[in-house]
Amino acid sequence: MTELGLASTTTERAAATRAAGPTMRKPAGATRRAPHLRHERALLRDGAHLVAGMDEVGRGSLAGPVSVGVVVIDVRTRACPVGVMDSKLLTPAARTALLPALSRWGLARGVGHASAAEIDAVGIIGALRLAGNRALNAVAQKVGPVDAVLLDGSHDWLTPRAQGTLFDDLGPDGALDGDLGAAGLRADGELWRPAPRVRMLVKADLVCSSVAAASVLAKCERDGLMERLAADFPVYAWDANKGYGSPDHIAALRAHGPSPLHRCSWNLPLDG
Repeated sequence: MTELGLASTTTERAAATRAAGPTMRKPAGATRRAPHLRHERALLRDGAHLVAGMDEVGRGSLAGPVSVGVVVIDVRTRACPVGVMDSKLLTPAARTALLPALSRWGLARGVGHASAAEIDAVGIIGALRLAGNRALNAVAQKVGPVDAVLLDGSHDWLTPRAQGTLFDDLGPDGALDGDLGAAGLRADGELWRPAPRVRMLVKADLVCSSVAAASVLAKCERDGLMERLAADFPVYAWDANKGYGSPDHIAALRAHGPSPLHRCSWNLPLDG
């Protein structure tokens, strides 16, 4: 091939890549397999009728909510849309481009949030449980309560502890609401259902389609929320850092102090 022909081919490939739209972030030399439904189908074969993939975002943020995404599937659910994977491996544009397809995939989907004030009141594990149950309640209104949850990681923060503590029973308004594992309305009007069976799986967001889809939905919703909140608190640049401890965020914290949306019970980097 001539030098001119090689340059032309390279240009055509670059144009084709741009035309294909947003892509995932892939380390050099890395090859990743698409997530699948094998773990979800194992739970369905084991007796579950509705299985939910669940993942959280914002756990390590300094400000804003912690958010939990849920996607429900059953035996009729087919393979997930092409391009779905752990949200951390996708560019913001790629995540956004997946939303129309994800809105049609699975039986139901939802995102629950627990605010910074709730994180301060009950701790991050209690707040994750609040957000996870809110997401489950949202999908239950559409398809009924799920039977099993696939949860990313090695720690089950969703299931209430057998021996309850004050933090297990503390609602978002700071009032004792009783066992969060019991069905019925709490004092603040939120519906809590019996806790589903939870299966933990490390790196579930990489291999389980429902968990990967949940991570994308949660990430997109929380990012959008932080971008809107940035208009009220522009000095912290949440539109760029989404509440995480970036250098500009830390500099603003030291210059202006925390906002009402910061997690003030945390050891915020206020001194430099």
